[in-house]
Amino acid sequence: MKVVILAGGFGTRISEESQFRPKPMIELGGMPILWHIMKLYSHYGYNEFVICAGYKQQMIKKFFADYFLYTSDITYDYSTGYSNLTVHRTVSEPWRVTVVDTGLNTMTGGRIKRVQAYIGNAPFMMTYGDAVCDINIEKLVQFHLAHGRLATLSSVQQKQQKGILDITEQGSVKSFREKSANDAALINAGFMVLQPEIFALLKNDSTIFEQEPLERLAAEDQLMSYHHTGFWQCMDTEREKQILERLWASGSAPWKVWDG
Repeated sequence: MKVVILAGGFGTRISEESQFRPKPMIELGGMPILWHIMKLYSHYGYNEFVICAGYKQQMIKKFFADYFLYTSDITYDYSTGYSNLTVHRTVSEPWRVTVVDTGLNTMTGGRIKRVQAYIGNAPFMMTYGDAVCDINIEKLVQFHLAHGRLATLSSVQQKQQKGILDITEQGSVKSFREKSANDAALINAGFMVLQPEIFALLKNDSTIFEQEPLERLAAEDQLMSYHHTGFWQCMDTEREKQILERLWASGSAPWKVWDG
């Protein structure tokens, strides 16, 4: 089963970093968050990736073109008058990666539609290139195959960050209380499994996958939720990036389920 990763947006909410690189190429612990996501899937044996690139897509292509150099110890010897390259140590991945330029302004559904030729008529997984998670991919796939619907998304509980107010129409605050576990809302965390029939719901580049396609699937009882109770964190802002950086630096990043 192939893994589609959406990696083409502008990342405007983390512009401190995204003005220089695509958001999926922003680094955590010296490696792009895209790499962290791929390592999760690879841990469960899913090693075929289709990257939906767009904004600064050449940087994603260059990363994979030079991946061998990034992960190797190399000596460049110019003493003979020309370049000799010796590789001392290398770490390879069992990956097959297809990077597709899906357009600069294409919406999420349009990006998925543009890679249809690389997916074929088979179920596939899809996620966003800006969130890490410790979800069990194998259990997610088993859940999807068991229920028989066209689509599965992963849901997580997003905690309420602020105090709760009860306000009248006139603007009077009738009560105030701190947030509690009961205030958390379920959100779409990505990490989806999709049947190829969903391509019929994707009209063109302007299709936003999270709007009409998912709404229609839900209305037709073709969308299921796999509830994940473990760790999940997106990287929409610089503050969220720092949270993830601190976790990685601590040596106990929850999403690092792989060895090495």
